[in-house]
Amino acid sequence: MSAPGPAAFCLRLLRRQLVLAVRRPIEIGNPLLFFAMVVALFPLGLGPAPDQLAGFAPGILWIIALLSNLLTSDAVFRSDFDDGSLEQLLLSPQPLYLSVLAYIGAHWLITGLLLALVSPVFALMLNLPGEAIGSLVASLLLGTGVLSLLGCIGAALTVGLKRGGMLISLLILPLYMPVLIFGSAAVQAAVNGSPAGPYLALLGAMLSLAIALAPLAIAAGLRISVDA
Repeated sequence: MSAPGPAAFCLRLLRRQLVLAVRRPIEIGNPLLFFAMVVALFPLGLGPAPDQLAGFAPGILWIIALLSNLLTSDAVFRSDFDDGSLEQLLLSPQPLYLSVLAYIGAHWLITGLLLALVSPVFALMLNLPGEAIGSLVASLLLGTGVLSLLGCIGAALTVGLKRGGMLISLLILPLYMPVLIFGSAAVQAAVNGSPAGPYLALLGAMLSLAIALAPLAIAAGLRISVDA
């Protein structure tokens, strides 16, 4: 039997990661549960005034999405590193760039995409105006893709460490800040009746740049971590 081509191998790897995630539903449920818990707690801390909640809603929702993504980044390569699969992947003849994209795509599908899909429910809990919900979903779809790409850089650099979660935060949080700023600004612009398109375009440009460069950094980080 001939070896699969790069694209077929990438799709098989993506399917494998999704199947493993489905078999461990806690990996899918944790970000959603964290999102729901924090959204439910904010009205208790800020007060139930609808106007006040609506003013803080864009920043609140984006901060929670960022933290949810950060919580799951540490585990992207961890299990494959522990059982030796990651080392075999590095030795395979398949392009590591595409293999890394499969890991990132699986992480985004089980975190960023799900958070974007359920965000309208949480937005209504915070009294976000209906006209801003579309911008919220669009900004999360673009922004969480960037967050997954950047988070996997930290995961690759710390995969060989026993407690790399805090180190990921220190390494990656500064890179998350532009995504947080433009993502929440897109939603805030929609709330104020201004066009959100420029902010979404910036997020799209950041996503394109991250797709081009982040897998190269992740591949280099994985080689350093496995060889160390």
